[in-house]
Amino acid sequence: MAMPPAWTAHATRWLGPWVAAVDRRTLRADALAGLVGALIVLPQGIAFAALAGLPPAWGLYTSIVPCIVAALGGSSRLMVSGPSNATALALAAMLAPLAAAGTPGYLQLALAATLGLGLLQASLGVLRLGALANFVSPSVLLGFTTGAALLIAGHAAQDLALGWAEAAVGALTLAAALLARRWFRSGQHLLIGLLAGGLGAAGLHMAGWPTAQVGAISAGLPDLSPPPMDVTTLQRLVGITVALAIVSLGQTMAIGKALAVRHGDRFDPNRECLAQGASNIVGSFFSCFVASGSLNRSVVNEQAGARTPLAAVASALIVAALLLLGAALLAWIPLAAIAALLLLVAWSLFDRSHWQRVIRLDRTEAAIAAGTCAATLLLSLEVAIIGGVTASLVTYLVRSAKPALRSMGFDLPPGHRGYRPFIVIDDAPPEALPECPQLKLLRMEGSVYFGAVAHVADHLHRLREGPAPQRHLLVMAKSMTTIDLAGADVWEAERIRRVAMGGDLYFHRPRPPVLDLWRRSGFLDRLGADHVFDSKPAALAGIVARLDNDTCARCTARIFAECAQRPGAAPPG
Repeated sequence: MAMPPAWTAHATRWLGPWVAAVDRRTLRADALAGLVGALIVLPQGIAFAALAGLPPAWGLYTSIVPCIVAALGGSSRLMVSGPSNATALALAAMLAPLAAAGTPGYLQLALAATLGLGLLQASLGVLRLGALANFVSPSVLLGFTTGAALLIAGHAAQDLALGWAEAAVGALTLAAALLARRWFRSGQHLLIGLLAGGLGAAGLHMAGWPTAQVGAISAGLPDLSPPPMDVTTLQRLVGITVALAIVSLGQTMAIGKALAVRHGDRFDPNRECLAQGASNIVGSFFSCFVASGSLNRSVVNEQAGARTPLAAVASALIVAALLLLGAALLAWIPLAAIAALLLLVAWSLFDRSHWQRVIRLDRTEAAIAAGTCAATLLLSLEVAIIGGVTASLVTYLVRSAKPALRSMGFDLPPGHRGYRPFIVIDDAPPEALPECPQLKLLRMEGSVYFGAVAHVADHLHRLREGPAPQRHLLVMAKSMTTIDLAGADVWEAERIRRVAMGGDLYFHRPRPPVLDLWRRSGFLDRLGADHVFDSKPAALAGIVARLDNDTCARCTARIFAECAQRPGAAPPG
């Protein structure tokens, strides 16, 4: 039964547009994806808690409470939050100098660090600083997901290499999943593969060849207990929470943005910061350690056919139910079956067509992707993301510091009359496409900001210092996107030099923000409003009439239609 329209409108406003798409079909798909995700996270949550030096049950608690809060409050339909290897290792490394792992003091510090992280993440969302995630470029995402896929495959292979029995269970799981995928496209193949692997492991166990299993899990749900919130403890953990924010948000934003790109969704980093912050704040009251977007669970969720964030909610509720009712049964899940499914997930992350495209079209972006992938494998996820973003920004700055300045002209005979479209003539021989000896036509493309000032000034200097410089300059400024004070100073200096040469400086269709800065700085008054034109015919008509008559009389180029009215023109007829 559908919700009343008023309820749907309120839920859509607070939770997101996915609410309107919920129906029986999506609920069924989300329930199945949640079941697969719950079975996948059981061994992972336990392992990640061990990596963090925390009780095994804490890993499962972190798969419940933060997962629900982040799913309902976040921006991604498919991302699943919870424990991850990166955040677990980072937390352990940062708390190790402060207390011994597993001690009561260590546990209290872990909860306090989780609370501090949540407060910092929420603050970033409130201040709308989550937009920094937009600087994670597609090439960085490509390298990150590829490196993460290889990491997932490497860790999974370890569980398959424990012995021939584990290898057999893994092979059975993988074969069943691949065969089932031919008939079940919405994720059932993962569950079928897991069931096949579980049955195979049970058969081997009865035959006397046991395989590694998840093992005993503490039953029950976490109690509500506030973390240490005294100022002294939080001050001790300021540096740790900042570092954890880099790890968790870097990973979360990369995963969320990658999923959004793959499915054409909109990703709001500020909303995600708030959701992640709330999930860690609430989680710290329920014996949960640092949670973030989980690559393994998110991709499994996607591959299992999830449609809305309710899949993550279902996964968390199933984990809670299994902890209450089936902890003993869950202990028998074979690790090799989980590993085989993760190999399948890792393969799906490798985007071969994207790699081929970026290598063919942009070697610099390919190098950034390869470097991010290598850093993901050899260093850490946060270093890989930060390094990739830094490389992308440096590449952008280098490229933007050299905006294009193109000489323009015509490709029609000099005797042609009427309007003719401009073309770029930089590479054309002068005898084929001659220029006016008095007026230079220059198209400016890109931003003229402080980083690009040297390049633009050098190009303008070369135009003035040639063997026969054109004294007048018309800048086609429609593609001059932005300008700052340093850029305005460049054009002021050019105006002064052009006037000193006996010529002048003109602009065609500068953008409103550029005109606004020129107006506020006084440059437009010094230039003269009659030196700014709305159309090319008006610009040529106004400028050609100001050219030197003696030079026009000797000119043989006659490239403008207006040249017919200048001295030296052939008589009509």
